[in-house]
Amino acid sequence: MAGNSQRRGAVRKGGTKKGAVVGSGGKRRRGLEGRGATPPAEQRTKHPAAKRATAKTKATQGRAATRGGTTSRPAGRKNDDAPELVLGRNPVVECLRAGVPATALYVAVGTENDDRLTESVRLAADKGISILEVPRTDLDRLSANGLHQGVALQVPPYRYAHPDDLLAKVRDSGGPALLVALDNISDPRNLGAVIRSVAAFGGQGVLIPQRRSASVTAVAWRTSAGAAARLQVARATNLTRTLKDWAGKGIQVVGLDAGGDTPLDEFDGREPTVVVVGSEGKGLSRLVRETCDAVIGIPMAGPVESLNASVAAGVVLSEIARQRRI
Repeated sequence: MAGNSQRRGAVRKGGTKKGAVVGSGGKRRRGLEGRGATPPAEQRTKHPAAKRATAKTKATQGRAATRGGTTSRPAGRKNDDAPELVLGRNPVVECLRAGVPATALYVAVGTENDDRLTESVRLAADKGISILEVPRTDLDRLSANGLHQGVALQVPPYRYAHPDDLLAKVRDSGGPALLVALDNISDPRNLGAVIRSVAAFGGQGVLIPQRRSASVTAVAWRTSAGAAARLQVARATNLTRTLKDWAGKGIQVVGLDAGGDTPLDEFDGREPTVVVVGSEGKGLSRLVRETCDAVIGIPMAGPVESLNASVAAGVVLSEIARQRRI
């Protein structure tokens, strides 16, 4: 009893040694190996410099969106590559009558039927346009003022021709060129009326500038009475440069302005011609006017100072068509 020096319940120190007693299996050796250069502060997610860089990137993206990005455009800014919605019973049925290309007709659930809605549904069905019944709240979100009258028509973006392709098509036609270019025309109804006149008097196409100009919207389609489906509309990045290019290829560039120095009665329109039409208020811009070979005016007997742009274009095109028939 006296020879047993180990007390009951005592634990040998060797049994409580921390860590592995045989070996680390190489783990500690790998832990001592180098891990490469320390990343810059901006790349270490918890570092204040990285947080500042992230905040700066978000602020830059927000400013880009405000300037016209797809996520947050300013009110009134139109994206020409996006589909257009025509709202209201009269506009919708008029677009369908005029043959405006459409991809879908939306009708709100519970909308009261009338002759215009019945005709719209019938025309859409005849043309193979999808007819979709949607909650009224969906149309409310799609319209700024909610005045959709329970019906909307989706129109895809117009596919413009390239000016070079339009000129090539004119040459393939075999006849002398008769084209109209628009300068400072911002009303789509004027554009649609000009397209209609060009088609009526044997013209081959219309040229518009890419910026600060009316585009081929559903309103222009409707005003053209379907002529936009038969006539090419080209869009130029720089109208003056395109006109100079056409002039170098043998087409006379003629401006149309109330203060023109060449009366329409004295103008010879039998040569290949592009008629440049300015707006009723601003007229032709300076650079475009300087590009013209002549600026013609329409003689008028009454006290009227000027004609609407589309009316003036129709008068000139009619005279050129008359000369070419002789």
